[in-house]
Amino acid sequence: MNIRTSSPAAGHKPSRRQALAALAALTAATTAACSRSSGASPAPTIPARPLSPRAAESFAGEENALLLQILAHPDDDLYFMNPDAEHMLTAGVPVVCVYVTAGEAAGINREAGTPLPHVDKAAYSSARHQGLRQAYAQMLGVDRFTRWERSVLELPRGVTAETNVLASGGRSVRLIFLNIAMLSAGQVRIPQLWDVPGIVMRTLVATGSPVRTPSTYGHQTLVDVLVGIMDRYRPTVIHTLDPDPDFQVHDATHPRDNDQPGCSDHRDHTPVALFAWKAIAQWADGGGPGRGRRAPRFTTTSFRGYYNQRWPHNLPPAVVAQKARAVAAYGGSPLWNCGNQAGCGDYGQGGTRPLTNRKGWIRSTHYRYPGALPTPLADRDGAVVAYGVLGAQAVRWRETAPGSGRFGAPRGLGGGPLAPALCAVRDSRGREVLIALRFSALDGQGGANTRELVALEQHTPGGQFRAWTGLGTPEGDPERGRRVGCPTAVATPDGQVHLFVRTADKGLATRVRDAAGRWGPWERLGGAEIQDGLTVLLDQQARVHVVAAGRDTVHHWAQDRPGGPVALRPLAGLPLPGVQPGAVPAPDGSIALVYRSPADPVPYLHGNGADLPLRQFEGYGPVTAHALATSGGRQGPLLLLGRGLDGEVQVQYGTSPGARPLRSASRLVPVGTPALLPGEGEQVRVVGMSPGSTPWIWHPRPTSRA
Repeated sequence: MNIRTSSPAAGHKPSRRQALAALAALTAATTAACSRSSGASPAPTIPARPLSPRAAESFAGEENALLLQILAHPDDDLYFMNPDAEHMLTAGVPVVCVYVTAGEAAGINREAGTPLPHVDKAAYSSARHQGLRQAYAQMLGVDRFTRWERSVLELPRGVTAETNVLASGGRSVRLIFLNIAMLSAGQVRIPQLWDVPGIVMRTLVATGSPVRTPSTYGHQTLVDVLVGIMDRYRPTVIHTLDPDPDFQVHDATHPRDNDQPGCSDHRDHTPVALFAWKAIAQWADGGGPGRGRRAPRFTTTSFRGYYNQRWPHNLPPAVVAQKARAVAAYGGSPLWNCGNQAGCGDYGQGGTRPLTNRKGWIRSTHYRYPGALPTPLADRDGAVVAYGVLGAQAVRWRETAPGSGRFGAPRGLGGGPLAPALCAVRDSRGREVLIALRFSALDGQGGANTRELVALEQHTPGGQFRAWTGLGTPEGDPERGRRVGCPTAVATPDGQVHLFVRTADKGLATRVRDAAGRWGPWERLGGAEIQDGLTVLLDQQARVHVVAAGRDTVHHWAQDRPGGPVALRPLAGLPLPGVQPGAVPAPDGSIALVYRSPADPVPYLHGNGADLPLRQFEGYGPVTAHALATSGGRQGPLLLLGRGLDGEVQVQYGTSPGARPLRSASRLVPVGTPALLPGEGEQVRVVGMSPGSTPWIWHPRPTSRA
């Protein structure tokens, strides 16, 4: 991969000059990650890049599915990565969780309304570890006080960590506590370890831990430790926190709380996510202990953190209750007899507090990079072709034969390290065009930390691909460029490809590729604040429409004529959305929308001034809608695709009261969001990604239609 990763030797003692420079940079580094730059010079143009040298390698596929989660603190997984993690665990996928910090905070473990206890950071860290054991034991379906196997894990560069393992019914969980002190000697915190050269941090030994001596971490030590863990356990799915959280104004309406200055997230979440992505890039490019192995087969999902507090909640009560049970077990109580003398959980998170906390973190789960995983097309022979990100590189799968329902081996296309979701379209000449978000630099230690949009297109229909082309971002400042959203695109009959992304200001920007393959400049389309997760489509007159969930309603941009400019065109009378809206063209030239309002399991169909509840299609997350064609070529009933309350994929033919959701016999629990690929008439294919990082095809058959 063409990524810059330069670091001094881990654990190397800095010179006096380096130490003075590091101390002078501490305060600035704490806030630099989310500060808005004013009058900054534009980012330098990033040249086009060739395919990665490893792009043609086959991907190792012999490993069983395994989920690796990299967290800053104990409970980040329970608040921000569930229900996805629990659904995978329930489906039988082993889970490994790595907690980078000790989570010791101020060292006070207190249940609301009780006297203030004495400060004991080692005990509080130990109590939080016990809380995690309680939570995951409960998710495994065993008694929450079940005894775990606890031992010392030897890691790269002489580092040791505590590891806890529990298995039951063919399922297993491993917890790894690196236990880097949140506040290390010299008032050093994780943001400085990421951003300031020469910084060293030490671990905190938790009370009762089998680890007896502290370890020392430099910047590259932590990267190498994470790479070593990846290479040891060979995950097929990696969960991280948000490496580039939204800018956030903190005022009386939006109190700062525990957020870092200027961002909607904790100051530890962001650097831990950046360390995770730097390790992902290094491991995927063969930088782990297992050098010489084939490229690893894994997908990645990043989750928003305190963002959950800033936007309408998107989980219905049943899913919130599922999350709350795990958090309550983690919170525990001082009255519990758990066998851990240091404490039986993080008492401030026990009982009903997660449900009554005004911050509402538990009431949402947001992907940092929303989009279909993978993105499907149909080739000239009718076989399904899917594009996705595997091992942080772009890949292409093709169905072994039209209608077989099985994909062949992935073909590497390079371009990485890439964010998890990319988009793919076929232009009017039949050439396939991919657009992705790339981590163009992840240096840390005061070096570059940039993102760019990149494109890859075929020379001729069905032919070879050109080199990757850098498209930059709509932002002139690299720090703002980190906040751009995932790309979404649509091809129009006039030969153009319209690319859309969310901006750092939470508006919409576009860049258009003309029929000759030339990309025009970035253009801002304005609009009020929207969430990432854009839906783009053509209506029956081939006009482009873009819709996105805002804070008040669904925001809409469209052309007034085919080939004309895309502009903000508000839709009237729509209720507040909780998730990304689905959209479908209506026969009268308008569009109909399908989405769930905040905390509502029932999606509604909004069109022609009517709001139709789809009560049979309860679930959570976005709903994809497609209008089926009748035998006469006219628009027929709707097909709906989404997740049920248990996280499984479901579809429904029609919207009548008699229509019922269909499930696959394979009980499909997807990674991210599956996609719908229309065929002839009622023929549709659902394409998604399994926890084993292999794509699947499901051919649902209608049993009830409206």
